[in-house]
Amino acid sequence: MDDLADLTAFLTVAREGGFRSAARAAGTSASRMGDAVRRLEARLGVRLLHRTTRSVTPTDAGARLLERITPALGEVRAALDVVNDFRDRPAGRLKLNVPTAAARLVLPRIVPPFLAKYPDICLEVTAEERLIDVVAEGFDAGIRYEDWLEKDMVAVPIGPRVQRYAAAASPAYLSRRGPPTHPRELLEHECVRWRFTNGPLHPWEFERDGETIKVDPKGPLIVSFGGGTEFAVEASVAGSGIIYLFEDWLRPFIDRGELVPVLQPWWLSFPGPFLYYPGRRHLPTPLRAFVDFVRSTQTVNSST
Repeated sequence: MDDLADLTAFLTVAREGGFRSAARAAGTSASRMGDAVRRLEARLGVRLLHRTTRSVTPTDAGARLLERITPALGEVRAALDVVNDFRDRPAGRLKLNVPTAAARLVLPRIVPPFLAKYPDICLEVTAEERLIDVVAEGFDAGIRYEDWLEKDMVAVPIGPRVQRYAAAASPAYLSRRGPPTHPRELLEHECVRWRFTNGPLHPWEFERDGETIKVDPKGPLIVSFGGGTEFAVEASVAGSGIIYLFEDWLRPFIDRGELVPVLQPWWLSFPGPFLYYPGRRHLPTPLRAFVDFVRSTQTVNSST
């Protein structure tokens, strides 16, 4: 079992790109992760990781080992998880990778009742905008919108099945500049613009009566979607310009009068997100419990 533990530590360090981040992911200390990798290297008689003060990357030997042990350790975890079926209630760790919008708008309605029903399951949620390989990066499942789903994954609807973007600005901004009456008029306004991680500026898309219009808005403030979203909303409330974001995210501010809707007939509707996971024969027990819970939640919501 020591070999298995050391191999798991090596896999985690390589996947996380460092001993500290690997220790956080594994719930242990960086020194223990380092000891485990050194023991493995000593037993194998070869260096597996290049270590610098800024990064940790696999050597050629380490990369070859990763290719072989990643699926093998997944099978071992699946085999051990079979024992879970004999417990009175499911237990274990469930790791999800989700976009920030899902963490804010979808999971709060699902996670608390799920954890109340399954108190022996530990749910770990990572919210980020990267499009990742959930299996390669050690997650059990993820949430994505339909356009970004991988073809070989099982997809289960989660959360609202239709969502909308909403455009809004503060009363002070609108009294100063006046409201736009057509999406193209946004080019004459100050807008809070979005950039996805290391990507281009995100255009705003509007639709009305079958007509679709894309606008590259102008404005002095650009925010990275994800961690900066709350700041962007607060900046708009403070009068920095027009914001275009999930309606459910902006709704509390609109209802309190801190933001005023604009261009409402043009707001774009789009399909809701999906929980996705690899289509394999044996699902880890915590994931199977979560999938069943999500499906039951969707059934209740669709019937009401």
